[in-house]
Amino acid sequence: MNPTTEPPASSAKRELLLDTAWDLFCRNGYRAVGIDTVLAAAGVAKMTLYNHFDSKEDLIAAAMTKKAAEFAASLDATIEGAGRNPAKRLLAVFDWLEAWFSTESFTGCAFLKAVGEFPGPGDKPRLAAIAFKRGLQTRLEQLCAEAGLRHPPALARQLMLLVDGATIHADMHSSAAYARDARTAAKALIEAGAR
Repeated sequence: MNPTTEPPASSAKRELLLDTAWDLFCRNGYRAVGIDTVLAAAGVAKMTLYNHFDSKEDLIAAAMTKKAAEFAASLDATIEGAGRNPAKRLLAVFDWLEAWFSTESFTGCAFLKAVGEFPGPGDKPRLAAIAFKRGLQTRLEQLCAEAGLRHPPALARQLMLLVDGATIHADMHSSAAYARDARTAAKALIEAGAR
């Protein structure tokens, strides 16, 4: 394409498609929602979609990447709001989870769901999910290191198990209490890591 006909990377219609697709995929599943459903809900033409995305998988991966950045920014704001105490900053991750689980829009983890719906190792949605989860684990590892805890990589993996387990059960049982339970378990891990 020449520069005059190439669509802008962050056009309003592209953002509308990403937001609409994310909402539909979260509520109904990735494979259950067809392109025509996304187009009808967004009120855009099929040509507009294919000007921005080569395939449905590209749309899904782009929506996941956008949401991953939003989640990371929201989580960082919660961590920063917890102050300077390293343990409180780590536990703020679970406060963030509880706030998310308490929203009306919470329908479980769309990143975990993508791994289930796209099992192929090269599937773009699966790769986007792995990238998000790796980023979160890296952030937890940084927080563990800042807190001076022993074995930050192992502790970060354990905390990830608590995050994902709490998320699955909060969705399954429609209860934010799982975030509080995970926070209690995380506090015990943090205290053990400080000894």
